[in-house]
Amino acid sequence: MSVLSLIVFLPLLSALVLASVPVPRRGVAWAWVAVGVVDLLLVALAWARYRTPAAGRLALDERLDWMPRIGSSYHVGVDGLSLPLVGMTALVFLACAVYSLRDVERPRSRAALMLFLQSVSLGLFVSADLILFFVFFDLSIVGMYFLIAGWGSGTAARSALLFFLYTFLGSLALLLGFIGLYVASDPHTFDIPTLVAAMPLHSSGPVAGLVLGAILLGLFVKTPTVPFHTWLPPAHTDAPAIGSAVLAGVLLKMGTYGFVRIAMPMLPQSWQAWSWVIIAFGVVSVLHGAFVALAQTHLKRMIAYTSVNHMGYIVLAVGVAGLTAAGTSSRQLAVTGAVTQMVSHGVITGALFLVVGILHRRGRDYELDGFGGLAGPAPRLAAVFAVGAFASLGLPALSGFIAEFQIFTGSIGAAPVTAVSLIGILVTAGLFLRAYQRVFTGGLRGQSAGFEDLRTPEVLAIGVLLLASLVIGVFPRVVLDVIEPASSVLVGLVSR
Repeated sequence: MSVLSLIVFLPLLSALVLASVPVPRRGVAWAWVAVGVVDLLLVALAWARYRTPAAGRLALDERLDWMPRIGSSYHVGVDGLSLPLVGMTALVFLACAVYSLRDVERPRSRAALMLFLQSVSLGLFVSADLILFFVFFDLSIVGMYFLIAGWGSGTAARSALLFFLYTFLGSLALLLGFIGLYVASDPHTFDIPTLVAAMPLHSSGPVAGLVLGAILLGLFVKTPTVPFHTWLPPAHTDAPAIGSAVLAGVLLKMGTYGFVRIAMPMLPQSWQAWSWVIIAFGVVSVLHGAFVALAQTHLKRMIAYTSVNHMGYIVLAVGVAGLTAAGTSSRQLAVTGAVTQMVSHGVITGALFLVVGILHRRGRDYELDGFGGLAGPAPRLAAVFAVGAFASLGLPALSGFIAEFQIFTGSIGAAPVTAVSLIGILVTAGLFLRAYQRVFTGGLRGQSAGFEDLRTPEVLAIGVLLLASLVIGVFPRVVLDVIEPASSVLVGLVSR
């Protein structure tokens, strides 16, 4: 078994053990953390063994017969587009495990479900077969549905159902697109590298356009892109803190990852033909997400809408990659920024949702007016929220700056009109500063009196995610040396 298969299936096997073997409550919590640590160490081992593969190839790949009659196999591997997301996923899930050390609500079921989600999330990012990708994609929907419905608050059952229906319908559109690629290939196959090399729908004709449209619809829903985003705010509002951290940090990236792994390299000419449409969706998502977030008084809903804004940056950048008349260097820079943003948003927004979860743990409130002067009784909480907020709005020395600088430099260099999206950064800065001022400064009010500051597990969980943002911001070559060669290959494929 390869190291990638160990990374994928260790959490799943651990989930089965926890679900079937009686384990003491405290033992469950520490077992979950231990599995998370081991899985992260396996990812570090994979990173150490990683060598940039040749164009059209994957590193650390493993392939086994699965359904040979339909051209599908168990095929896994990584390159610079997927390996950073594998690392980010393992880190976010470990942070959630540490954050949950003191939680007492059905811990065994929750730990098993989260380990299942970790396994399918990692499996998707290493999949090199469309059917395997789709299986993990749909299983992630099932896992998140039960997490929201079982451990959420408010109208959790309704929000979980809305999430499931929207994203499942999107996955059906995605499956139609995959079938279109399969039917067009000769010989028929679902193998991703083979389809990229063969490019079966090599024109921008109506059939290729319909296939790309189906794939885009499924990925736009998952990302989520305006106007397919309406499931996201209620899902975040009612999900538990760890559910929101995983939903925003990991599951949304399944949509954006689908752009760079499937849609762009397999349908390059259609991507070129649709590039301005994709750019328009990105710009609208950036501006809509920022301005609607600004209007929120519910802190968790506000952060949910900033995810729409930040995912819009990625959609904008990958759309720009299809502008073949623009300079290659600008398009490569935009794509590199998009992949960096996937990692950056995962760790930053995951940390922010854990911070907001603490407000609800202590004060049972998400409203901005429900707190005031919280920096007094909870200085550590105020500090980590400030770091997370500044990272999210793109402060230098943090990962958000590295990602957004590349996205906007590349996008504006390729299409100057995209500079209008810079308004989103200004609005995001304003809304985070307003939130910090109302919750943490001034006199004590609302639930702030007697508020308990961060406990050690909470400091560790949030701190490790923000530390990752700091490391990327100060030492960006850690990820850029992995991402840039893959971005260059991808832009070359889109230019075919």
